[in-house]
Amino acid sequence: MSDIQWGHIFDIQLAIESLPYVLQGIWYTLFISLISMVIGLAIGLLLAIARASDRFWLRWPARMYISFMRGVPILIILFLLYFGFPFVGVEFQAVTAAIIGFSLNSAAYMAEINRAAISAVPRGQWESARSLGFSYWMMMRRIVLPQASRIAVPPLTNVLLDLIKASSLAAMITVPEIFQMSRIVAGREMDYMTMFILVALIYWGICSIMTVLQNYLEKRFEKYGEI
Repeated sequence: MSDIQWGHIFDIQLAIESLPYVLQGIWYTLFISLISMVIGLAIGLLLAIARASDRFWLRWPARMYISFMRGVPILIILFLLYFGFPFVGVEFQAVTAAIIGFSLNSAAYMAEINRAAISAVPRGQWESARSLGFSYWMMMRRIVLPQASRIAVPPLTNVLLDLIKASSLAAMITVPEIFQMSRIVAGREMDYMTMFILVALIYWGICSIMTVLQNYLEKRFEKYGEI
C-alpha cells in the first residue's frame, strides 16, 4: 500500500476545481430522472390495471409490453429513439429522447410493483366496495389505491434511485448531465480515475438524499395507515 501513488488515483485539487463545472449537469440528471419517474408511474399504473384485467385484449398487450421493456437494455432504447427514429422521419432532441426512453422503460417495472401492491389489498375490501355499489374506478380511487400506495412506496423509491443512476446513460446520446460533464473534464485533463470517482461520490450523495426522503415517506404512510 505504501507504494501506491494516491495522487494518481484521486487528485483532490482537480476534483475540487472541477466540481462546479460537473455540477452544472446535475439539473439534467434530476430533471430527466424525476420527469421520467412521474410519467413512468402514470403509465405503469395503467399497465398494472390492464395486466390484472380479465379482458385478454387488455391483459396480453400489457404483458407483452412489460416483457419487452424489461428484456431490452435501456441503452438500446435510447439509441433507437435518438439515432434510429430519424431514419423514419422522427427526430427527438437528446433530452426528450432520454425522458421518453426512461419513462417507457421504468413504466414496465413500476407496473409490476403497482400490480403486486394492488393485489396485496385484501379481497374482502374489494367485495365490500362492490356490495356498497362502488364503481370499479371509484373503488380503485377511494379504497384500493390509497392502501396500495403505502405498500408500493419502498420499491417505487428504488426505481427512482435506479433512474438517477441510469440517467448517466443519457451521456451516450450527448445529454450534458453530470457523467457527461465529468467525461469532458477527464478527457481534457487525462485523469479519468479522479473524475469518475468524483461523479460516483456525487451520485452517492444524490441517492443518499433520496433515501432519506424514502424513509420519511414510509413513516408518513405508516402513520396514515394507523389512523
